[in-house]
Amino acid sequence: MTQFDNREKAFESKYAHDQELAFKVMARRNKLLGLWAAGEMGLSGDAAAEYAKDVVKSDFQEAGDDDVFRKVKADLDAKQVAITDHRLRKEMEDLLVEAKRQVMEELQ
Repeated sequence: MTQFDNREKAFESKYAHDQELAFKVMARRNKLLGLWAAGEMGLSGDAAAEYAKDVVKSDFQEAGDDDVFRKVKADLDAKQVAITDHRLRKEMEDLLVEAKRQVMEELQ
């Protein structure tokens, strides 16, 4: 193998690793968001855990955060929980930071 081939393989490996980390962070954020929303809706225990799983699954509908946002917002509205779009988006941002922290802590 040439030096160029080695560099290319290293870049590909780093890219794959970065993508895996990004996936783990987003899945963790969505789980945390689901648990938060479940609490807002009065769910606890197994019901909250199941709802969090549903939120994680909702992220596979389309690229980006809109599918998760729409699901959680619709569910909160259906339970008549008054959460503004701004507050929900802020919670998503805050939980993303927490998810990154948790995932990076687990890697150490």
